[in-house]
Amino acid sequence: MDKLDIKLWTLEAKGHIVPDRSLLKTPQQIEAIKKSAALNTAVLDHVAAHIRAGMSTAEIDKLVYDFTKEHGGIPAPLGYEGFPKSVCTSINNVVCHGIPDENEILEEGDIINVDVSTILNGYYSDASRMFTIGELSSEAERIVRVTKECVELGLKEAKPWGHLGDIAYAINSHARANGYSVVEEIGGHGIGLDFHEEPFVSYLTPKGSEMVLVPGMIFTIEPMINEGSPDFFIDEENDWTVYTIDDGLSAQVEYMVLITEDGAEVLTK
Repeated sequence: MDKLDIKLWTLEAKGHIVPDRSLLKTPQQIEAIKKSAALNTAVLDHVAAHIRAGMSTAEIDKLVYDFTKEHGGIPAPLGYEGFPKSVCTSINNVVCHGIPDENEILEEGDIINVDVSTILNGYYSDASRMFTIGELSSEAERIVRVTKECVELGLKEAKPWGHLGDIAYAINSHARANGYSVVEEIGGHGIGLDFHEEPFVSYLTPKGSEMVLVPGMIFTIEPMINEGSPDFFIDEENDWTVYTIDDGLSAQVEYMVLITEDGAEVLTK
């Protein structure tokens, strides 16, 4: 039993939730995951350079697929549990898992989350950005801004030997202070060796709760912030697309982070 094992055992004995050692990535794994994450960021940059009013979300999907394949990667969503496309495109009142469609055209005033996930040499990465199309309403501008602030505040609490609940508390407090709600049932996740690993990352739990943050953990910070109710429904036809229950706006920003000995490193955003 090494020093880390002893520290984890001691914390667990005191009632803390600790990660299984399998969730702590080795230096070699981290280097490979970082290469996947670098490609993931490049894909998002490629989308950022081309996204515009009048473009269909199917065109965004093609941008993502072509760029990823040209650089030796695989779009992780494609075929994942039956998902039919290479990227999730979620506009306005869509919370997440929007499916690109040639008939869905970006218009002035839209806000859209583009969620890109990449496999490179068997290693996974995942991040999303909010894009704004033309001039926004004050309501749309505000929810996008506050969502970005929430993720940055959460990131500041991602510290070794802290807790996932510290991140959740920072995010939920800021969202609520601005009159917004945070989706409860959908959250972040571990990632790197697989698309979705433990732990589940909630954004509604109290400070000091949930899993202890240990160097070597990699997970996503990706709260979904709703203008009105946190409740949602899933499209009955495609069984994927998640909509706000009250047709209000929803925004999401996703960072993929590595817990280090002295803080957190953003691998892709």
